[in-house]
Amino acid sequence: MTSSAALMTFSVASEQDVFVLRRQAKTAAVAASLEPRDQVRLATALSELGRDLLRPGIAMTATFLLDENSLQLRVDLIWSDERAPSPESLDAVRRLLPHTHYRPATPGGRIEVGCALPRSVATRASAKAIGVALRAQVPATGALEDLRAQTADLMAALEESRAQRDELARLNEELVETNQGVMALYTELTAELDATNRGVVALYGEEHQFALTLQRTFLPTHLPQVPGAELAVRYLPAAAEKEIGGDFYEAVITPAGLLLAVGDVVGHSLQAAIVMGELRHALRAYAAEAHQPHELLERLDHLLGLHHRGWTATVCVILAEPGLTRIHVANAGHLPPLLVTPDGKADFLSEHGPLLGIGLPQPAATVHDTTPGSLLLMISDGLIETRDSHLADRLDELRLAALVAPAEPEALCDSLLATFGAEQEDDTIIFTARLNTPAGPSS
Repeated sequence: MTSSAALMTFSVASEQDVFVLRRQAKTAAVAASLEPRDQVRLATALSELGRDLLRPGIAMTATFLLDENSLQLRVDLIWSDERAPSPESLDAVRRLLPHTHYRPATPGGRIEVGCALPRSVATRASAKAIGVALRAQVPATGALEDLRAQTADLMAALEESRAQRDELARLNEELVETNQGVMALYTELTAELDATNRGVVALYGEEHQFALTLQRTFLPTHLPQVPGAELAVRYLPAAAEKEIGGDFYEAVITPAGLLLAVGDVVGHSLQAAIVMGELRHALRAYAAEAHQPHELLERLDHLLGLHHRGWTATVCVILAEPGLTRIHVANAGHLPPLLVTPDGKADFLSEHGPLLGIGLPQPAATVHDTTPGSLLLMISDGLIETRDSHLADRLDELRLAALVAPAEPEALCDSLLATFGAEQEDDTIIFTARLNTPAGPSS
């Protein structure tokens, strides 16, 4: 008798393949009768690893197996080049699914992600059912539809976590009442109460780590390579005791030029992160239609009004024309971008429109000329906002710090983090772009 049964193998070489990998994991988990929470955990773990290991155009393989000895549904990710998982992604996945094993090779590597099957499931019958389900799966219709399916899974997992937390809180109250009425059992009841409280704290920590892992799947995996431009970004989540936020960034090459954006959904919760993910994917979809920046903001505003009434967001969009000598700026209530010129001047581009979600029209984008070597700096408010300072003062500190910082985008990001990052209380994004003279045609 073989110890495992291979169900399906396919290649992962694009973001769309990562969406398919996540959907196949969910389908296999359902067919194997895994608990709903384990279904979402397996799909999320593979989405996290798929995005982390993705190298566009360089395929790795994903093989779904049923391990009959350990009674596990397992997915093996295998590659033959020098890529390796980041420690952050690997730790996050191991917290979700402890039966995860990384086996490096030279070159290449392998990650085995396993999820225990219910003991009531007949392994060979499950292999047949899972194989049929995977082969019958309908291809994806688009990234936005994949995001909506993922959102439904996330909300279901969150509701389950909250139900468990409420049950632990109820048990905690019962133990307190018993302790008050039966003083003779004080020592024993205090021990039980402490254990229950530790369970509540552990559940909160697990839920927060789960949310942070999911939040990373909503953000870009890499920045595009743009001739004549250098891009760099830093994203830092809030401190561990904070709830996750809705900050996001985007860089995409469009028919109208290079589009850069930074935004922030107002609020701190898993729902805010979900709204953020939908806005970011919608922005990419609308940008492919070559709309002007203020038109993109109006479409995002309409999307919020249709699907997320009561939610608001700030978004700044900059479109650099081909040739990189002019930029179009549209800003829906976000902190202004900073333009640093090679001659040592730094000015905030203060154009502003209303924030998104309230249904007001956006003013037309403003056009600015740029000289070769100009730097654009876009941030989220977590970098500079503090409880005991005025925003105008902090913006001026940021402007002066950018003037004396290195001109290279990567070094500029590191310099600003060293200057302001110690005071970070919220999600933080630093997004920089240096616009150089494009290389001329070869003779």
